[in-house]
Amino acid sequence: MSTHSITVLKPGLETTVQELPGRIGYLEQGFPLSGPFDKWSFRQANLLAGNPRDAAALECQFLGPALRFECDAVVAVTGADMRPKLDGQPVPMWQSVRVAAGQVLELAAAYTGARGYIAVSGGIDTPVVLGSRAVFHMARVGGQALAKDQTLPLGEQPAGARDLLAVPEAVRPPFPTDRTWLIEALAGPNDDWLDDASVEMFFSADWSVQAKSNRTGIRLTGPEFGFAGRALSKGSDHGQDPSNIIDHGYPLGAVNLAGQTPIILVNDAPSTGGFINPFTVASAAFWKLAQAKPGDILRFRRVDREEAARLRAALETVTSAGVTVRV
Repeated sequence: MSTHSITVLKPGLETTVQELPGRIGYLEQGFPLSGPFDKWSFRQANLLAGNPRDAAALECQFLGPALRFECDAVVAVTGADMRPKLDGQPVPMWQSVRVAAGQVLELAAAYTGARGYIAVSGGIDTPVVLGSRAVFHMARVGGQALAKDQTLPLGEQPAGARDLLAVPEAVRPPFPTDRTWLIEALAGPNDDWLDDASVEMFFSADWSVQAKSNRTGIRLTGPEFGFAGRALSKGSDHGQDPSNIIDHGYPLGAVNLAGQTPIILVNDAPSTGGFINPFTVASAAFWKLAQAKPGDILRFRRVDREEAARLRAALETVTSAGVTVRV
């Protein structure tokens, strides 16, 4: 076993290696983008650990892992509050922490939010598969979820001592206290397959996150949709259900309407299929989807393409190196 590594003592619940920008250029072969679900927390963890912000790090879902460090390193934990401990003693989140060889970092169940991120100085140095270290767990592309006794190799550690850093609370992702999330979304591309009242209803109703949600899709429960004439009187090639359409491409973030069940297509989702997509979630709102637990409420706010672009630019700003301060 390499001493320049981490040993997995407990894997947590579907803890995976992720990397940005994900697996680019393979959608037509059936491989999704993958990558971290909450880019905001992921990038800030990397910056705290002294890494490039898109370096490979760990995403922890609902229940975090226990990891033994086989070398000295700097680590940072962000995202969902999983109450991290180092050798049984609480350590702060959103701050870099020095870890000595032999010490154990353990994360518990998520107290707030759903997904936590662990970045280690040097980054996780697992093999690159189809251009990325990002793991598509369902198909085991790039690896799979962590397993007990697995060894994770680390990249080259920065030379010499470095300052410890923190992310000020003002530029961390704001988690709601009432488990209600305001999600920015655009109408289209298939909003004209719904009647006007249903389009308005989508942006005014409360939608509950189903337990069956995952990195492929966020399933929602809410009011029923009504359909426009083109969905009710169509050619047989479009399928029988009003929500069926001839197979076409799905944008990332599409609100895919399967019958009466809206499914938001996220990082590990398919890129094509035969259901309509009346709405699309803005990319800057993905971090909120990542942190929403089953039973949480989503409320959608309608934005246009210009506002969606401004939100994305703002997210780039708060995930830049300039947001960290010395501690």
